[in-house]
Amino acid sequence: MICGIGIDLVENDRLARIIAKWGSKFLQRVFSDGEISYCEKHFQAEANYGARFAAKESFVKALGVGLGRGVKLTEIEVVNDIKGKPGLVLSGQAKAQLEKRKIVKVHLSLTHTKSYASAIVLLEK
Repeated sequence: MICGIGIDLVENDRLARIIAKWGSKFLQRVFSDGEISYCEKHFQAEANYGARFAAKESFVKALGVGLGRGVKLTEIEVVNDIKGKPGLVLSGQAKAQLEKRKIVKVHLSLTHTKSYASAIVLLEK
């Protein structure tokens, strides 16, 4: 049974300006070391950062808690399986919220262009 859905769209140029201004201070507050490493390996790092930021926003929207309500962005990590399929690894309050709500499956889809990145998260009981 579907119990939550969230979607987000990020302007990659806006995110690139934030990264240029705040650098590693911003990156460390939002992304895991693995996410930073993944994004920095790609030519258009900002599009990959954008997709991951959108995934984090989509996840908290699907939970219905919003940012700043106990779930930290660093507790939501986007990873790729061996075939490249994206998924989420959750820790801290993000993981606790799933357990509390008895959510058994988290679906994630990402897409990006040069200008925009988007993600959708579907939560299933």
